[in-house]
Amino acid sequence: NVCDFRSKREPPLDKGSIPWLGHALEFGKDAAKFLTRMKLKHGDIFTVRVAGRYVTILLDPNSYDSVLQNTTYLDFSRYAQVLMDRIFNLRLPNHKPDTEKTIMKRYFQGESLSNLNQIMQNHLRTLLTLEMAGQNRPDWKCDGLFGFCYSLLFRAGYLTLFGGEQNRNCTDAANVYKEYQKFDGLLIKLARTTLNSGEKQTVGLAKTRLWELLAQAGLRKNSSSWIQSYRQHLQEEGADEETQRKAMLLQLWATQGNVGPCAFWLLAFLLTHTEAMRAVKREFESVTVPSTAMLDPKQHTPVFDSALEETLRLTAAPFITREVLQNTTLYMADGREYDVRRGDRVCLFPFISPQMDPDIHHEPEKFKYDRFLKADGSVKRDFFKGGRRLKYYTMPWGAGTNACVGKPFAIQSIRQFVFLVLFHLDMKLCDPEAQVPEVDASRYGFGMVQPNTELLIQYKFREQPCVL
Repeated sequence: NVCDFRSKREPPLDKGSIPWLGHALEFGKDAAKFLTRMKLKHGDIFTVRVAGRYVTILLDPNSYDSVLQNTTYLDFSRYAQVLMDRIFNLRLPNHKPDTEKTIMKRYFQGESLSNLNQIMQNHLRTLLTLEMAGQNRPDWKCDGLFGFCYSLLFRAGYLTLFGGEQNRNCTDAANVYKEYQKFDGLLIKLARTTLNSGEKQTVGLAKTRLWELLAQAGLRKNSSSWIQSYRQHLQEEGADEETQRKAMLLQLWATQGNVGPCAFWLLAFLLTHTEAMRAVKREFESVTVPSTAMLDPKQHTPVFDSALEETLRLTAAPFITREVLQNTTLYMADGREYDVRRGDRVCLFPFISPQMDPDIHHEPEKFKYDRFLKADGSVKRDFFKGGRRLKYYTMPWGAGTNACVGKPFAIQSIRQFVFLVLFHLDMKLCDPEAQVPEVDASRYGFGMVQPNTELLIQYKFREQPCVL
């Protein structure tokens, strides 16, 4: 884009005041705040300059299919490969995302999914019991809710999918989580290439250690069938041993990076909204298998599902990015047409619209556990914008060709975790007046956001496990 002149058929251009850099600093600091300001200024489609790149932002959910269905000229994999290299030092010799997705689908559906769910549940139970070992039952234990949720779900997910040493204390999983935390804490700066020299050293050491710890993933008997098949696929495509290890870390992040943070936000909302907590507990009690502390996986839990959907609406904020391969046209739902240029990027940010759009969701900043329920308790799927019924009224799992294949496993993992916590533990806020923390605004665009402070909790084992 040597020329900044834009024709009338192109979206309005906002270059920012800093040459070349444009809006990069504001975009990186708080994308939601910046893009909301741009939407008020330019409407629901505009182009911004970000570190020498021109990015067209589309914020009308009725028009999202214009991007999602244009797989000929708008490419998902090129930008994904840039991030794979930046974050994971990973260059796959013969990258085939469609084949990888097919492999994953085979193991995250039907009977295979049921087996995975059962193994995950067993690991969660074991880890929760170990968490409380050495604790006098009447004594309260203090912890940060984010660390509690992320650690337990990460370790259980790692053991379920990647295998790992099955020693009594699960030290292998604990070591992986410890190194992963260092990596995850600097992941956004890695993606944006803004690390200082000390941070580069920290994250470099953490990645090297993780590659070592993940060396046997997919080769062990207790690795999941999915990760074994994925490893075999990499070998068949000519990936050497080092590349395979790096790919294991990519998959670890892809499968574990969002589940723990999501469970944190859900429990944080329930702990600060007593009516929502009561409703979820009541429903869980009605679907517990009699005389066991187990949730019936076949039973529907519409109240929990709505509370989870509402949590995701408020905290899931991925960018959906496409590289423009050839000059092409975006067709808006209202009949407008806009040309976008080869070499530019097109980006959807569903967090702003539909998820936080007041025209779609009344009082969007508030947590309403029953937002996705009708008055009769059934699931609500009818939401409107501009008089049109929306196909996409919340998009935490992506959409189109890059929709999340692991969604059913992730939902069931969170459901089992929250059930076990509510069933076996008394849990309360250390400060009864505490509110749900603010988000770390720098993480907008990378899946689930994370809190910028901990939410302190106390918990202890119930003498008699029961929900109510």
